[in-house]
Amino acid sequence: MISRALTAKSRKSFKYGYDYSKSVSINDYEDCFVGIMEDLPLIHCDHHGNNKSGVLYGRDSTTGAQPHHLTLREVMRGSVGVIGESRYGITEKVVLLDGKVCSLKRFRKVIVKRSEFGRRIERLAQVSDKCNYLVPVTAHLYAKRIKFLLCDYYPMGTLSDLLAGGREYGHTALDWTQRLKIVIHVSRAIAYIHAQSPPQEKNMRMNVHGNIKTSNVMVNTDFSACLSDYGVAQLAEREEVSNTKVYLEDLCQKCDIYNFGVILLDILAGPKALVLANYNCMAKCITENKEKIKDGSIDFFELPLSEGIERMQALLVLDIALFCINTKPEARPSMEHIVSYLGDVCSKE
Repeated sequence: MISRALTAKSRKSFKYGYDYSKSVSINDYEDCFVGIMEDLPLIHCDHHGNNKSGVLYGRDSTTGAQPHHLTLREVMRGSVGVIGESRYGITEKVVLLDGKVCSLKRFRKVIVKRSEFGRRIERLAQVSDKCNYLVPVTAHLYAKRIKFLLCDYYPMGTLSDLLAGGREYGHTALDWTQRLKIVIHVSRAIAYIHAQSPPQEKNMRMNVHGNIKTSNVMVNTDFSACLSDYGVAQLAEREEVSNTKVYLEDLCQKCDIYNFGVILLDILAGPKALVLANYNCMAKCITENKEKIKDGSIDFFELPLSEGIERMQALLVLDIALFCINTKPEARPSMEHIVSYLGDVCSKE
């Protein structure tokens, strides 16, 4: 699994059917951009008030070059390929001249103007920088033909990648300890966002994520996790898709909580949970079969669980998932309570 993290390969998005090998890298646009537009400096998300004019990064250990500001042309030349695609845009892996590896999120259609784009990203970056469970935003660029964010890179990829790898390609599947660790970290990230005060600044909701799903959960080599795309739903327009939607899309905390419940079900049972739920009455269908799941009459969990602590913890997490996907939004627990419930699950050892 670790060796797989060291190389980024073209792969297919299971949710949207995108073929990443056919997606166009920013590097492919270099001839188009250069000569048509000036080489623009990226705007650094500096939370201490310095170096706003560009991203200043360190001395190149190979060439001994002095630190300098990162520019659009250098980012284009550093792109090594598309590593993800969503309804908002494309994610690419970028290797800078000093060897630093970054993740670039390029938007298809931004819904705000330049000044508002920059203001929103600065505030989102400030919040993300203060939480260990949110992906930090390093820099951004808003130009006529391209708009993107530069973020930290996670070599293990997304939770969606890891789950699909174990299910579809015979890769080593995540064990229960790893899955529970990821769940806890994601819950803390969402709880941190939901606790933001003031909850709204001008036209931006600060206390809602808006795009919670497995493909936005980034995983480190130690299986710690960070949530990405905080606030992206308030920057760019979604591409409409015709397939059945599992996640809710309204910009509110109760939808964030519902989508967290869907992640829990995916981690516990994978496609079986969604098939059992028939993509519609998820909570009702699983609740009706809860006793059969509990006594083992239904083979619900996708991973082997020990009959003692692990199975008990998994059943408790299933209870939390069912609370989260309650059809009545007002009946769903707050993220503060969910974090507390998960703490109780971990104490069952």
